Amino acid sequence: MNGMMPRRALFIDGSNLYAAAKNLGFDIDYRKLRYFFESGSWLLRAYYYTAIADDQEYSPVRPLADWLDYNGFTLVSKPAKEFTDAMGRRRIRGNMDVEIAVDALAIADRIDHMILMSGDGDFRRLIEAMQAKGVRVTVVSTIRTSPPMAADEIRRQADEFLDLLDIAPEIERRMPDQGGRAERPDRRRGPDFEEEDETPPRRPAREGAPPLRGPGDYRDPTYFDDDDDVD
Repeated sequence: MNGMMPRRALFIDGSNLYAAAKNLGFDIDYRKLRYFFESGSWLLRAYYYTAIADDQEYSPVRPLADWLDYNGFTLVSKPAKEFTDAMGRRRIRGNMDVEIAVDALAIADRIDHMILMSGDGDFRRLIEAMQAKGVRVTVVSTIRTSPPMAADEIRRQADEFLDLLDIAPEIERRMPDQGGRAERPDRRRGPDFEEEDETPPRRPAREGAPPLRGPGDYRDPTYFDDDDDVD
């Protein structure tokens, strides 16, 4: 690249990233996330993909989608599909794999580095295709959950794998607790790490009064967006 800054594009699989962060116990500050990945590079595009239920009077994803659309992200959305699970709970799904693949291949000749924020194993072939075009691919997800959110096949295919928990201090939205300090994930041994007996127990991330709402904070129990299509 002759000393020039690398040209990057960020592809965020919204539902997959949301699930990973939720399982790790923190919320994402998307302004900080964008800053983190554009540092030292030319961030050509920052895509965010999500399915939105258009027939709902209020969609829990809509506030985040609107904020991203006005703050430097390229929002890609489509109508979500609604269904009722075995427990009788209303759920919402939407698969954005095709949209991500089409946009990535369309921009491949203009970037040096693709950052894919998803652990979906279906993206292995896309990563391979991007690499064939000379694009370096970094996958951002986590293996610190049980089961791991990042599929083994894309971890092996990617040029680099970043665990979401390792970069959490740089991209998390910090809310002060009663002592005026922010909650942070424990990065030493993953989410199942337990403190020694003499150490005061860590307060669960969602215990007590709910934190202030903001971009990325859409903890609605009806929202569940995964990679399975619904007929």
